[in-house]
Amino acid sequence: MWRDFGEYILNEVGDEDVRIAEVAVGKFDMIAQMLSSKENITLIKTDIIPADESTIRDDITNPDPKIYKGIDIIYSIRPPSELQPHLVKLAQKVGCQLIIKPLTNEDLNTPGVKMKLKNFKRASFYILR
Repeated sequence: MWRDFGEYILNEVGDEDVRIAEVAVGKFDMIAQMLSSKENITLIKTDIIPADESTIRDDITNPDPKIYKGIDIIYSIRPPSELQPHLVKLAQKVGCQLIIKPLTNEDLNTPGVKMKLKNFKRASFYILR
């Protein structure tokens, strides 16, 4: 399932030069590793409590806009429901695509914004363009 999720993002990007941000990365970085292995992708990872030095400290409830300048895609894997409205707000402010991979069987908490459910191979997630 995780490889399918990463493959979907890679298919979206193609060969274009893009900037991608993973928000609330935590300690699971399989997708980040997959994406950052491509030369055309500049990837940043953020979290309120960075797990390592490759992750930028940022609070999604009060994000630093400089970090997200020029971002084309924001994605988040299993973000807590209370952070989901903040992800939507940030993506709208930046003007980029948002992909949320919630916990299985979890409803989204994006009041007033309808995200599209996407099934790609064995992965399912929500997209806001």
